[in-house]
Amino acid sequence: MNSWFLLNSGKGGAPFNMALDEALLDNAARLGKPVLRFYGWTEPAATFGYFQKFSEVERATRLRPLIRRPTGGGIVPHDADWTYAAIFPPGHEWHSLKAEESYRRIHDWLRLAFAELQIETELAPGCKKSLPGQCFVGHEKFDLLWHGKKIAGAAQRRNQLGLLIQGSIQPPPGLVSRAEFETAMTLAAATNFHVGWNKILPDANLVERSARLEQEKYARSDYNRRR
Repeated sequence: MNSWFLLNSGKGGAPFNMALDEALLDNAARLGKPVLRFYGWTEPAATFGYFQKFSEVERATRLRPLIRRPTGGGIVPHDADWTYAAIFPPGHEWHSLKAEESYRRIHDWLRLAFAELQIETELAPGCKKSLPGQCFVGHEKFDLLWHGKKIAGAAQRRNQLGLLIQGSIQPPPGLVSRAEFETAMTLAAATNFHVGWNKILPDANLVERSARLEQEKYARSDYNRRR
């Protein structure tokens, strides 16, 4: 049995949400175990990939605020999605995977979770062209599809500190609640990856680091507009 941490941090503002994800990556080695974080949003927002140009992002979506993620990828609307992050310490199996394989594996985990709820989904076998920078228009290889439509995508950041995967799910309408899916995701990991879950709350180090990142980085207009 592999011991992982489970953190349900509830709803937060967009700068805080990005700050806590990065703080978890910064502290991955100290924590020493993978962390699965579920979280929501206190207001509609959009996040966009670390390397995207702000001027293009603000023309492509009306959602505000616009916050630059610590991961790559395109524009993700956070008005009705279910958001999670998975963080793996250096030396963990997931950390050593190539980017395409960790992307496939995270979405296969989601597929197994939906299967727990008797909802059939599949991984996209290839790409379907979308509008530039729009995460949920079209799809990429290994995105999660429901009836041919993308319902889950993710972005990654892998460095010497660990691996951060930020994921967004646009759930099939009316079929399942968020609480039911979160339970199914933990059950799927227990069944298929032999994971044992330990619930945690942010400790003093995580609180301090995330507060600093929020104030000095993600809540600053000059940071979000830097490209």
